[in-house]
Amino acid sequence: MSDLRIQAEGISKRYTLVGKRQRYKTLRDQLAETALAPVRLLKSAFRRSDAKADPSANSFWALNDVSFEVRAGEVIGVVGRNGAGKTTLLKILSRITEPTHGHATIHGRVGSLLEVGTGFHPELSGRENIFLNGAILGMRKTEIARKFDEIVSFAEVERFIDTPVKHYSSGMYMRLAFAVAAHLEPEILLVDEVLAVGDAAFQKKCLGKMGEITKEGRTVLFVSHNMGAVRSLCNKGLLLSEGRLVEAGDISKCIENYYRLIGAAATDTSEGSAAHARFGPLLLNETLDNTVAQGEAFEVATTLQVDPNITGFSLYCMLEDMSGSHIFHLREESNEIGWDQSMPAGRYKLSVSLPALWLNPGLYALYFKVFFWGEYGSARHVSDKLMLDVAGTSSATNSVLHPRAQWQCQPVTANAAPRILAKETLA
Repeated sequence: MSDLRIQAEGISKRYTLVGKRQRYKTLRDQLAETALAPVRLLKSAFRRSDAKADPSANSFWALNDVSFEVRAGEVIGVVGRNGAGKTTLLKILSRITEPTHGHATIHGRVGSLLEVGTGFHPELSGRENIFLNGAILGMRKTEIARKFDEIVSFAEVERFIDTPVKHYSSGMYMRLAFAVAAHLEPEILLVDEVLAVGDAAFQKKCLGKMGEITKEGRTVLFVSHNMGAVRSLCNKGLLLSEGRLVEAGDISKCIENYYRLIGAAATDTSEGSAAHARFGPLLLNETLDNTVAQGEAFEVATTLQVDPNITGFSLYCMLEDMSGSHIFHLREESNEIGWDQSMPAGRYKLSVSLPALWLNPGLYALYFKVFFWGEYGSARHVSDKLMLDVAGTSSATNSVLHPRAQWQCQPVTANAAPRILAKETLA
């Protein structure tokens, strides 16, 4: 139990919804209301009150019975759709808000970066806010001073460090807030979806710093919709949905189920469940495993139900990243794979063999689609999605492809000694 950092037991948080606001009342309204008050009291005395108002009708549970443990050195990715309760959870752990039920026991000083400039006093300068935040974390003045130059350099606010932060732009706020949270060495760091505020260069800089923090053995809870960053930084995950904890443990499994939730919510209901009935389960290399190495060729197989009235069909195999962008879009006609009208109706095995794709590590969605010819009505059928988990070394960029490449360097002058430098690297 000595390495236990966070122990959450049955955390629940209920918020009351604010009803429709009334307009401001004039003096005339107040006088009329006072004059009619006796009449309203008389009516209420005779009114039946059998049905009482339901207090839950005007409230909702942002978190509902969430329990988990976090140990020292664990980097936890908290994922879920908007409104799932991720920010509420971090606010409770940061002691910003109190839970309605349950409690969380925290061992160690907590640094949190939940919103732009959280914990900053607008009237104080950047310098003063750095020392203030360090003092809140329980650090000595000498410890803060030792980190001061590094914080200012990382935030790139040297010229404005003695300016009140109320005059900072949102980008300057963001840079300084992250620099303070990352460099003052809290034992537990809570980071919400704040990296999206900065530009691409700063986001990359922050992710690099987050990588350094995780290697130092500090405990981190990281909320983000950037699944590539979550997967590369975190070793475990928490998946929240509608305030409930639905998955805890392996980060890849949490991300996979997260995208299944998104896929279920975004399913086109006009196609109906029958649209998926034509295809069987998708199998990777004839197994239920969904992991493939970057440089590994693989096969995806399923089954396809063909009815007697079908005269032909067009098959599609598609791979998308988690933002929905197409990686590839393959098409094949039924006659090109050996099917013709003389073949009997029934269920056929369908497989696609793919070469090594050298994708950047992460999750991708692979699925099939078919357009039947001669079928009455809607002829479009889509399979379920296989969440393809690509394992390997990340390029730490937003690029999709990550191939191995052979580099060479050789002289081009005639009198230079022949020398060749070669190295195989990753893109």
